[in-house]
Amino acid sequence: MKKTLIILLTAFLTACFPGAMKAQDYDVVDSVIVRMAPAIDSSLTGKSIFSLMPQKSRGDAADVKIHQSQAILNAFNSYVDANGKSSRQGYRVRIFFDNHQSARSASERVEREFMASHPGIAAYRSYENPFFKVTVGDFRTRSEAMQLLTSIKSEFPKAFLVKENIYYPAVNKSHNYVVDTVKVIRGSL
Repeated sequence: MKKTLIILLTAFLTACFPGAMKAQDYDVVDSVIVRMAPAIDSSLTGKSIFSLMPQKSRGDAADVKIHQSQAILNAFNSYVDANGKSSRQGYRVRIFFDNHQSARSASERVEREFMASHPGIAAYRSYENPFFKVTVGDFRTRSEAMQLLTSIKSEFPKAFLVKENIYYPAVNKSHNYVVDTVKVIRGSL
């Protein structure tokens, strides 16, 4: 919603006042944002039914065109938004577990470092007396969690698997975040 509003506002101002943006010390610049992809519980993870339909452009004998009401798409998006934070039993990788005097600041640092080096993988910091913990990922199966564990073991040598309540994993596991470019109006008002 915010992205659409910024783009519409920028397009309006640029179209109506092409020279005014620079005259008022405003710049329209591109900015890159990273946002999490929608998360839902689906057995068709990473697959789109629309990509499976026959198309002449791919050499198939016919084209299949689907006409879908915007109300259906809106209802689906509402469902995703309402249920995106539902939880179930699954696995995460614990990368930090400590109760020393500086454990709080250390857990914050570890969480920041992980999020910077692994964008798109969720990180959770928690405190259960007397331990500060940082766990990462949302995996339905132990083998999925093991893949992450083996890939970060050199970075976090004390990491281990834990069974926890997880949020539903992203629809497309290999692209669980979206990098997008938006137009931003930069300047002073």
